Amino acid sequence: MISRITGTLVARGIDRIEVMTAGGIGYTVQIPLGVLEGLPRPNERVDLFTALVVKEDGWQLFGFATESDRALFHTLLGASGVGPALALGLLSALGAGRVVRAIRERDLPTLQSAPRVGKKIAERLCVELGDKMKEFAGDMGGPAAGPSLDGGAADAVRALVQLGYTQPEAEKAVRKAVEKAKGAATPELVRAGLAELQRR
Repeated sequence: MISRITGTLVARGIDRIEVMTAGGIGYTVQIPLGVLEGLPRPNERVDLFTALVVKEDGWQLFGFATESDRALFHTLLGASGVGPALALGLLSALGAGRVVRAIRERDLPTLQSAPRVGKKIAERLCVELGDKMKEFAGDMGGPAAGPSLDGGAADAVRALVQLGYTQPEAEKAVRKAVEKAKGAATPELVRAGLAELQRR
C-alpha cells in the first residue's frame, strides 16, 4: 500500500497533480480542492498522505494534507454506493470539517449541495456513518469546521463560487467578512469577500 508520497511537484491541475519521486518514478495523484490551495509551486517539494484504491480497471492514488482527511476519505468509502470520485467530490465541495458536521447533524441539504449527491445517498451517509463521525470531531479545525453560513452569508458564498472561486475559498473569505461586519447585507459581504480574496 502506498501510504505517503514525497517528491517534486511536476504538474498540477484542478483535481490532480504529478509528483516525481527521488527514485525517478512519477505518480499521478488525485486531490480535493483543499489540497490544491496549499500546494507549492511547480518544481518544489510536496509531501502528501495517500490512499490507494484498486479497481478492476486500474489503480487510483489519492492525496491528502493530513492523516485525518485520509481517514475520512476511507470512512466515506465505507458507505454503500459511495465510490472514490463521489467521496473526493464531497471533500472538494464542502471541506472535511463540513462533511463531518453535516453527517453528524443529518444536514441533508448541505450534503446534497455536493456534486452527484442525491437525497438517497445523503441519507445513507448519515445513517451508515453518523456514529463514525465522532472520531473526527476534534481533528477538523479551520474555517470549514465553523458554524454553518446561512441567509445573506450563504448567498454571498454562492455568488463568489459563481465568480469562479472554490467553495472553501469563498467560505473562508465570507467568514472573515462576517466577523468584520456582522449584519451586513449580501452585496456588502460579496464585496468584502472579494477584498479578502484579493489580499492573498
